[in-house]
Amino acid sequence: MRLIFIYGPPAVGKLTVARELGRLTGLAVFDNHLSFDCVRAVFPIGSPTLNPLVEQVRRLVIGEAARQGTSLIFTFVYAHPHDDAYVGRICDLIEGHGGSVDFVLLTCEAAVQEERVVAEHRIGRKVDSVAGLRAFSSGHDFSSPISGRRSLELNTTSVPAEETALRIAEEFGLAVV
Repeated sequence: MRLIFIYGPPAVGKLTVARELGRLTGLAVFDNHLSFDCVRAVFPIGSPTLNPLVEQVRRLVIGEAARQGTSLIFTFVYAHPHDDAYVGRICDLIEGHGGSVDFVLLTCEAAVQEERVVAEHRIGRKVDSVAGLRAFSSGHDFSSPISGRRSLELNTTSVPAEETALRIAEEFGLAVV
């Protein structure tokens, strides 16, 4: 089982690249917003229940995929170093079942990120405005690689999602279907 862990700041193309990588490889895509939106429907942002329950949902899905040997692509906004323990728990789930985790850090220029964050397909997301992006990013380091793990670092500013996904597949030896 392999987990392709695509991370980076909001609106750098994580889900777009993940979907393209899934199309190329046949791997399932487990977007971090699926679990967040599921829990947020019952427990609003700011609720002390929200984040722990979101993590439980993610761990259940990823853990079951690991138990069944089902490889998948996961997207995540990683805050350095705040999320190191969280990432460690995800890796423990995968590696505990003999699987491996491949990390991909996506970035892009700030001006392009601000253009993307207001795209129509992002309406209703946790971060869907320039002001929201700036507030969410304030005081967080979303662009550093995950501590203690090797990451493929790709800038998506002017590279199409198809090309980025193909680069990931080549780097990690993923079969293209």
